[in-house]
Amino acid sequence: MHSPPQFILSAGVIVLNSEGKILLVRSPRRGWEMPGGQVEEGESIQQAAMREVKEETGIDVEVIKFCGIFHNASRGVCNTLWLAREVGGELAVSEASLEVGYFTVAQALHMVTWKNFSERIQMCLDESTHPFYVDF
Repeated sequence: MHSPPQFILSAGVIVLNSEGKILLVRSPRRGWEMPGGQVEEGESIQQAAMREVKEETGIDVEVIKFCGIFHNASRGVCNTLWLAREVGGELAVSEASLEVGYFTVAQALHMVTWKNFSERIQMCLDESTHPFYVDF
């Protein structure tokens, strides 16, 4: 008998403020990145996106658009990516974030160094690529 597949579904969120700056968190493991995390049982992906941003940064968001998926079949990981805008809250760090802040797109792309995270940001900001599907 086969065991059920182990699969991780996550939501990564590109949050823009009224000045067009991007919200980033500095995680202990991966450095600067967009907020996000795993979808919990009984939760929609969009709810997970909003919850993760709030938990990691203190910011309340409205999800504007589904952008696409980065899928790693060999690791059983499906990362959904969303565009959102700030609607309230105040910047605050958490257990998952050593620092949080808003940065220009150029600054953000320079700061985000983990694997394909800068590519994810660029693709989310380029609506001509939506919806995208990337195997990695």
